[in-house]
Amino acid sequence: MELTPEQRIELHGFNNLTKSLSFNMYDICYTKTKEEREAYIEYIDEEYSAERLTKILKSVSDIIGAHVLNIAQQDYEPQGASVTMLVSEGPVVEVPTESYNESPGPLPGSVVMQLDKSHITVHTYPEYHPSEGISTFRADIDVSTCGEISPLKALNFLIHSFDTDIMTIDYRVRGFTRDKDGHKLFIDHNISSIQNYIPEEVKNEFDMIDVNIYQSHIFHTKCRIRDFDLNNYLFGYTKEKLDPEEVEEITERLTTEMDEIFYGTNFESV
Repeated sequence: MELTPEQRIELHGFNNLTKSLSFNMYDICYTKTKEEREAYIEYIDEEYSAERLTKILKSVSDIIGAHVLNIAQQDYEPQGASVTMLVSEGPVVEVPTESYNESPGPLPGSVVMQLDKSHITVHTYPEYHPSEGISTFRADIDVSTCGEISPLKALNFLIHSFDTDIMTIDYRVRGFTRDKDGHKLFIDHNISSIQNYIPEEVKNEFDMIDVNIYQSHIFHTKCRIRDFDLNNYLFGYTKEKLDPEEVEEITERLTTEMDEIFYGTNFESV
């Protein structure tokens, strides 16, 4: 049943629905030597330090209208970082109509909604294969909210906050709330696909697959970068310094790695 914003506001008490967004991104790189691998990990640790991740999550809290109650952040040895924020209702009390639409959310700049106690977390996972020459960086971001606003409104900003080759995005609405007549509402906004919250210019850069369970309010979208330029995956040099056989071999290794992550399965070597 399609509801208008006016109908959505007429609830019995607070909106008790929990809306959870999981955003997983992968960056792939070819590192031929031990020195290249160590340099890549050092670059990633600096580029996505706990301090920078905290700034990203603070912007997310602004977008969903949250007030930060507590921040725990940690840089790990030898690599990786984590940040967890406990957030609560923000100062905005009006419900903007736009927050109900299936559309890309804003970049930082305006607070759009309120919510009650919830949390935002990010964890990073740099790793490499010592013999295959492949290094990967994964970041997992979870945004869980209660109240009117959907954390999907933060997705556009998150996509623009990371350099990514592959994205896995999950969205789920749990629990129920009641309208003023006592009827249960198991979801308070219309959604047909996570893709509707991603800008067209981003969608044009990726191949995308949806796996949705509409009756359970579970949505899943996988994205793989469409255009492959080997120079974007070499660390510290360009393909002009490689012979044709190396270019072919490295390209095959990288594209296989990306396909395996995208499809979630190992491919047998031919």
